Amino acid sequence: MLKKNVATGVIMALLTATTASAADFKLSSTSIAEGQQLTSNFVFKGFGCEGGNQSPQLSWSGAPAGTKSFAITAYDPDAPTGSGWWHWTVVNIHAAQTSLELGASGDKKLPAGALEIRNDYGVAGFGGACPPPGEVHRYIFTVHALGTEHLDLPDNASNALAGFMIGANTLATAKITAVYNR
Repeated sequence: MLKKNVATGVIMALLTATTASAADFKLSSTSIAEGQQLTSNFVFKGFGCEGGNQSPQLSWSGAPAGTKSFAITAYDPDAPTGSGWWHWTVVNIHAAQTSLELGASGDKKLPAGALEIRNDYGVAGFGGACPPPGEVHRYIFTVHALGTEHLDLPDNASNALAGFMIGANTLATAKITAVYNR
């Protein structure tokens, strides 16, 4: 009975520590803000939209113990596709990295080893907001703390496969949800 209680106590302590660490994981940005309208810098150039198509500056802190790498996703759950719209997926960001600068995508400013997955516009890199006219869409920027150093993805991996692999290795997430309409 004592062994069972000790084991249960150790497991509960580990779960509590993991939960507490995950709660400290935060995402911030000098470019975008929770619930606020994206500026034209972060709007796609094409499909009837005229924007700068820049990836936002992102910083994160408080990653949980055991974090070995990070992934970043930008997703629009309101896109009229039946499956949303993936605007950006970056994997294999080294655990020592705690930020990405403004315009990191496409300008070779990503950390060494980071890999951008093809977005739903069909290119590897960031693809800005471009909802149908008259609609307000949410853009969820998420940093995922991963318990693996490297996601082994095939060339031209889909966002569904990348999302599965990210989800299977996520220790904690931190998010900023911005909006945009035109």
